[in-house]
Amino acid sequence: MHTSTATTRTMSAARSRVDPALRLFAPGEVVTSPETRLGYAIDRLLGKGGFGQVYLARRLGRSSSVAEVICVKASTRIDGWLREAYFGQLLHGHPRAIRVYDAFPLIRPDGQVVYCLTLEYARHGDLETFLRRAGTGWPEKTVRREIAGILEVLGRLHRGQVLHRDLTPLNVFVCEGPSLKLGDFGIARHQSDGRGITARTMNVMTAPSDIIAGAVPKWQARDDVYQVGQLIGMLLVGDTRERIRTHAVRRLPCSDHLKEIVHRCIGERRKRYQSADELIHALRNPPAPLRVGALRSLRGVHLAFTGILSRPRAEAARAARRAGAIVHGGPSMRTTVVVRGRPNAQQAAGKDAGLKLMEIKRLAEKGHEIKLLDERRFWRLVAGTRVRHTES
Repeated sequence: MHTSTATTRTMSAARSRVDPALRLFAPGEVVTSPETRLGYAIDRLLGKGGFGQVYLARRLGRSSSVAEVICVKASTRIDGWLREAYFGQLLHGHPRAIRVYDAFPLIRPDGQVVYCLTLEYARHGDLETFLRRAGTGWPEKTVRREIAGILEVLGRLHRGQVLHRDLTPLNVFVCEGPSLKLGDFGIARHQSDGRGITARTMNVMTAPSDIIAGAVPKWQARDDVYQVGQLIGMLLVGDTRERIRTHAVRRLPCSDHLKEIVHRCIGERRKRYQSADELIHALRNPPAPLRVGALRSLRGVHLAFTGILSRPRAEAARAARRAGAIVHGGPSMRTTVVVRGRPNAQQAAGKDAGLKLMEIKRLAEKGHEIKLLDERRFWRLVAGTRVRHTES
């Protein structure tokens, strides 16, 4: 398993875990880039992870393109370095991506090669560190704005058939504002088509459970979306120690609309938003409110029930069949009518966001309209059918 490294993470515990003999740079050492000819004076070790070691450093000399205080990320492995350097160029200038200023190899006198990246320094550290220090969640308005910024980066990747796969609180960084930026592309991959890539390497911290269990073989864009849903929930509650579970969504301190979005992100895989762009659209465009419609007859309709009915569900199903309806267990592309009872206080994501109601909205997005019928009207239609049968 891959353990993500934090690009600018402040980790005193991490410094103590690195054997001084294994540190790639020493405080005060000057690292010179053969690419830009700039020197970087190493200050201290910030942390380590799957890619390598991260050092706080200061630029020596003058430069209009490289900040004075930066991070140097160093590793003896070339694979992650190549990917981070590549995606740094791909996302160059994006205001929501941690900037890669310089990428170069260093050859030690003993022949060892150290692969270095010079990166933007996020002075508030990664999101996990920031929230732990703050001890509180963010307001919904701020969460929406900052997640939309992260999704802009992810959307560019998805449109280019790239999967990030490591959208954890350790790889989202807090810059001035506070403003969130996305970094660490060490396990990002291009996919040759939309079917995804084999999920061998992942961060189990926020990877979808079905991926971890091996129930699905390939990581897809909707699995990146799952991780964004986790980030939204963690930002709202101000805690990154545990992943957000679907049963906890209804207790999130936010609007029902955002609860629906989080639930869909982290819920059943086939019903998730399929890409960052779909999630951006959902954040910007609340679904149309559910309204009860009118119906003349139940004959031939494909019908499902939701909510708490005044009579047992089995009795209602028998009555619907007698009236000529085909009864379904839940909404689908074949369903034309849903009878709605009283809302359940334990609904997944708010008053209008039980699982079946959310499915109605999802199907509506795909162009399949389902008519809502209140329970009183349903029983009237059933009674009317019974009267007509008696008269005939």
